[in-house]
Amino acid sequence: MIGVLALQGDVREHLRVLEHLGEPARPVLEPADLAGVNGLVLPGGESTTLSLLLSSSGLLGPVGDLLDAGTAVFGTCAGMILLAGEVSDGRPDQAHFGGIDLEVRRNGFGSQAASFECDLEVDALGSPPLHAVFIRAPLVERAGAGVDVLARLPLGPSGSVAGTGSPVLCRQGSVLVSSFHPELTTDTRVHRYFVEMAKGA
Repeated sequence: MIGVLALQGDVREHLRVLEHLGEPARPVLEPADLAGVNGLVLPGGESTTLSLLLSSSGLLGPVGDLLDAGTAVFGTCAGMILLAGEVSDGRPDQAHFGGIDLEVRRNGFGSQAASFECDLEVDALGSPPLHAVFIRAPLVERAGAGVDVLARLPLGPSGSVAGTGSPVLCRQGSVLVSSFHPELTTDTRVHRYFVEMAKGA
């Protein structure tokens, strides 16, 4: 059973992909919804809002406990920010779990108007390239030695060099993060990769 944090953000889209893969999934709104899950998705949305809602819902501690227990967790966009070890341009009281040794900058590629799409080469997923959608995406400014960078940005927004080579899909142990939104395309390979992680965790 995969849980999808359902406090805010792209919840239905992630549930739809998991359903398409035939993987049992449920929305997570309170700590009781985490019972029996072997994987958890932290979706895109607004990271400061999600941080506040995690606290008010009582989920902040239980999600941290899942991470500590080695449960597979997948964070997309705002979810990447929540899982990062260090966050730039966030609120001083913004929660982040430190589940993966990354330093990320909120909205690091710019505002909504700077959103973009591109194709990524991801050896772990094979061919063809993965089409990725970046919306107010976090920028990875540092990846620790223990982080496996699965994909890097070939070009910055609108074909510029900004962000070229920056990590956009990373894994460390049972934690997977992407700065893009794999739930917004028809390519299900990233979710399938995560489901296999959850089964092996």
